[in-house]
Amino acid sequence: MGKSLLHTPEGVRDIYGEEYARKLFIEQKLHETIKRYGYRDIQTPTFEFFDVYSREIGTTPSSQLYKFFDKEGNTLSLRPDFTPSCARCAAKYFMDETGPIRLTYSGNTFLNTSSLQGKRGEVTQMGAELMMEPSVRADAEMICLVIDALKDCGLTDFQITVGEVEYFKGLCAQAGLEGEVELSLRDFISAKNYFGAQELLERQKVRKDYAKVLLRLADMVLGASDLSEARLVQNERSLQAVERLEQLYRVLQQYGAEKYVSFDLGLLSKYNYYTGVIFKGYTYGVGDAIVTGGRYDSLLSYFGKRGPAIGFMVVVDDLMEALSRQNLAPRIREDGLLALYEEEAFPDALRYAQEQRAKGICVELSPVKDRAEAERFAAVRKGNSVILFPAEGTPQSIGTE
Repeated sequence: MGKSLLHTPEGVRDIYGEEYARKLFIEQKLHETIKRYGYRDIQTPTFEFFDVYSREIGTTPSSQLYKFFDKEGNTLSLRPDFTPSCARCAAKYFMDETGPIRLTYSGNTFLNTSSLQGKRGEVTQMGAELMMEPSVRADAEMICLVIDALKDCGLTDFQITVGEVEYFKGLCAQAGLEGEVELSLRDFISAKNYFGAQELLERQKVRKDYAKVLLRLADMVLGASDLSEARLVQNERSLQAVERLEQLYRVLQQYGAEKYVSFDLGLLSKYNYYTGVIFKGYTYGVGDAIVTGGRYDSLLSYFGKRGPAIGFMVVVDDLMEALSRQNLAPRIREDGLLALYEEEAFPDALRYAQEQRAKGICVELSPVKDRAEAERFAAVRKGNSVILFPAEGTPQSIGTE
């Protein structure tokens, strides 16, 4: 039984030592960048009432939630996603606020699925939400904030792919598709499954010209100069979505961020609460997006507050993996002092450690039997300055790097 207790469940793992130091460093960099844009910290509960993540709201499917009961019999859920929690908080604490609300969060999210496919069931996410701001400038701010955050973490080669949910919804409405059929088609197109989408449209007997346009979404990655191709549609809803993307691109140019951006009219999300501009960040070394975000102008109304909103989240674990595979992982030096002492010298070592700690210097205090043991100790503690307090004599520095 002892050995089984050493292992973690599938989908979770321990993070310690230098890897955890790198993770903390990345989180600090992300947080610093987000704060520079004026976002205020918020901490939401690790679990909420199940209804916060209900099907009607359009978040994670119920089958993928960790659900349990409290002593009153209420159904609770570990959070799979921060956005509904932030929307609830906005409705609770900023109900009468009409100006922009900027929030930033950090924490772990949880998914309960048997098909992890190499993904983890618990990951750390950091992100930001900009509420009560409907303009295209808010869309651009979010995307440029992502770009700055990734660059500040050391990532140099990445792309932000931007889409518009309303473009897809306009085409579906034009073709007479709604409800479960629309959701199924969304899944096929999001997965770039051309044949699955084609079969569904044939079963629904969609007009061939409408079906052709919908199928084209499965492979519709465009540069800014090609957005005019997306105007070859016959419904106002989709045309307005293209116009929004063109306006967005002009603002991104003002930021000087256009080189990091491409457009994909087939870009969709598993979260049904997205209503407009949507984006994902991709880079080498990771099989999925390291950033997802978008506009969710209807979500706040589920909690009693009407207002537009847009947000994004970075999967910190995936960003770390990308940096590592691209040989860009931050080098973390374990600064501070290692004070080793023989038993009789403990008072002197303690006095020294307390003096240094009062100055803000990290000091680790550990006993050794003799100098030979101190040298072995120092050999595996690269990056620390090591001082030995012998039983007799003055303190001695031992092999520093």
